[in-house]
Amino acid sequence: MFVFLPTLTLAQATPAPTPQEIVQPQEMRSLPGQLDSTPVFNSNSPEVVQKEGILLSTFPPTGKRVATAHLNQAFNGRFDIFAHHIANAIPTPTDLRSLYLGILIHNPGTQPVTIDVLQAASYLSQPDAPFLALPDYQDNQNGKIFAGPGGRAVGEVLRGQRQSIFPPQLVIPPGQSRMMMNLPIPVSTLTPPLNGRSTLMRLRSTGSVYVSSLGMFAKPNTDGSERAPTLEEWQTLLDTGDLASPRDKAPTPIDQQGGAVIYGRVAGVAVGSQWNAQVVDPGRSYLTIPAAGSAFSYGLSTLHKGTLGTEQNQSAPMIKRYDDTAYQAHGNYAIEYRLSLPLKNTTEQNQTVAIAFETPLKREDTKQGVRFLQPPGTQTSFRGTVRLRYTSDLGLPQTRYIHLVQKRGQQGKPLVTLQLKPNEQRLVQFDYIYPPDATPPQILTVKTLQP
Repeated sequence: MFVFLPTLTLAQATPAPTPQEIVQPQEMRSLPGQLDSTPVFNSNSPEVVQKEGILLSTFPPTGKRVATAHLNQAFNGRFDIFAHHIANAIPTPTDLRSLYLGILIHNPGTQPVTIDVLQAASYLSQPDAPFLALPDYQDNQNGKIFAGPGGRAVGEVLRGQRQSIFPPQLVIPPGQSRMMMNLPIPVSTLTPPLNGRSTLMRLRSTGSVYVSSLGMFAKPNTDGSERAPTLEEWQTLLDTGDLASPRDKAPTPIDQQGGAVIYGRVAGVAVGSQWNAQVVDPGRSYLTIPAAGSAFSYGLSTLHKGTLGTEQNQSAPMIKRYDDTAYQAHGNYAIEYRLSLPLKNTTEQNQTVAIAFETPLKREDTKQGVRFLQPPGTQTSFRGTVRLRYTSDLGLPQTRYIHLVQKRGQQGKPLVTLQLKPNEQRLVQFDYIYPPDATPPQILTVKTLQP
C-alpha cells in the first residue's frame, strides 16, 4: 500500500546542513559620531525577578534600610527610562501572582516638578507582542509587525509615539513621589507561567528628581482577585527593601585577559540616548561610494570583545552601577542610532549602490574580512524595525519602515537600492532603536553593484 509521508516528516528525517563560515572581503570602518550626553535609567538586572525588591534605585541612601541598594544620582532635564524584566513562576507553580513593575519618581525640591512624557511605550510578551516566527524582511509602514515586547516598544518610540497608558505630563509636588508606571506581568493563564515586559520612556523634567524601579507581587482583594500595589506600598518597599533576587551572573572584569566573557545584565545609569553621525569621508561633506563590486561596512552596537576589527567599543558608559552588574551598557539596548549618509558617485559612469543591514559573526578582528554563516545559525540575533529616508530615483521623497529578522551570521538583503548618475550625490538617512532581545553587533553595509 502506498503511504504518503507529510512534508514535515520528511523534513525531520533530513539532517539540517552544517553551517559553513564564509568570508566577505568588505572593509570594516569605525562609525563616525558619538553618543550624546543624555542619561539613561537602565533597569535590566535581575532580568528574571522571582523575589520582590528593588530593581534599580538612584535615590540617596540616607534613611534607607539597605544603603547599598541606592545609587544617589539625580536626573534633571532630558533623560530616558529603560526597563526590561521577566516574571517566571515555573519554579513556584503554586504561586501564580502577577509581578508588578513600578517606576517611582521623587521630587526632593521645594517647588513642583513637571515631567513631560515625550515618547513612551510598554508591552508584555503575552499577549501584546509574542515572539512570532516572521519573515526576514517585511515592509512595516503601519507599525503592526513586531516580534517581542522590546521590538514593539522601541518601534513605537522610533515613530515618536506615546502609548495612551502614559500621561502627557506628570506633576510631582515638592517633597513628594508619584508613580510613572504601575503595571503587571501576569503569568496565571500562561503555559508555561513565564512572561516579560519591556518599557522605554523619553522624558524631560523641569527640576531634579530621583527614580527607582521596583518589583512587587500583586496584592489580594477580599474576593480573591488581584490589585496593584499602592503608592504607599511602593514607598515602603523602596525605604525598607533590598535588591531583588536571585541576582544575575556577575560580569567579567573589563581588563581580564583570556577566558570566557560574561557581560552581565545592566542596572544603573548610563550616558547616551542617541548616536548621531554624519557618515562622510574624512575632511569631506559626502561619502564616496565604493568601487563597483566592492563594499564597506560600519559597526553598529559594537562592544568589548566584539569590535569587528574597528577597535571601536560603542557601548554606553555607566556612571552609576551595582557591583554585580554590567560595567557598560553593552549592546546599547534602547539607544537610537541616527545616521546620515550623503552618498556620492565620484565616477563618470552610472552606478548602482545598495545599503544593507547585516549580522556577521562577533569577532574582535577582521583580518580575513567579515564573516558570515551559510546557512545562517539557528539563534535569532536581531528582530526589530529600521527606518530609511531618502529621495527615490524618480525624485520623490521616501520614508520606509522595514521589520528585519536576522539569525547569527546572516547576510542582509538590500534595504534600498539607488541609481546614481555621474557625480550625483544623494542623502540616505538610517535610523533605528536597538531592540531588547537582540544580540550585538550588527553592521550597515554600503555596496556598489557590478554593472
